[in-house]
Amino acid sequence: MRAYVVETLGGLGYDVLEAGGGEDALRLLDEHKTIGLLLTDVVMPGMNGRKLAEEACERRPALKVLFMTGYSRNAIVHQGRLDAGVELIQKPLDSGQLATTVRRILDS
Repeated sequence: MRAYVVETLGGLGYDVLEAGGGEDALRLLDEHKTIGLLLTDVVMPGMNGRKLAEEACERRPALKVLFMTGYSRNAIVHQGRLDAGVELIQKPLDSGQLATTVRRILDS
């Protein structure tokens, strides 16, 4: 899934940095001050997506976050994994849907 997202967004002209996990993502965030969007899975080994987003936004309050998941929005919110109102895209991802969602979030 990660390779698909990197290839799709890169093909659309976005500069994409790929992280192997939460700690790696935070390191990249510290090293690259121009990052405007964090795209993370909700469920990951080690640091989950919610924790990653919290730590990332503490470092960069203006950072925009898009979560992706294979679960329904209802299941993710009601199980307490994410707060209502967060940006969430469901897997399997469609390239058009991904492109539209990323552009909308970056433009907001």
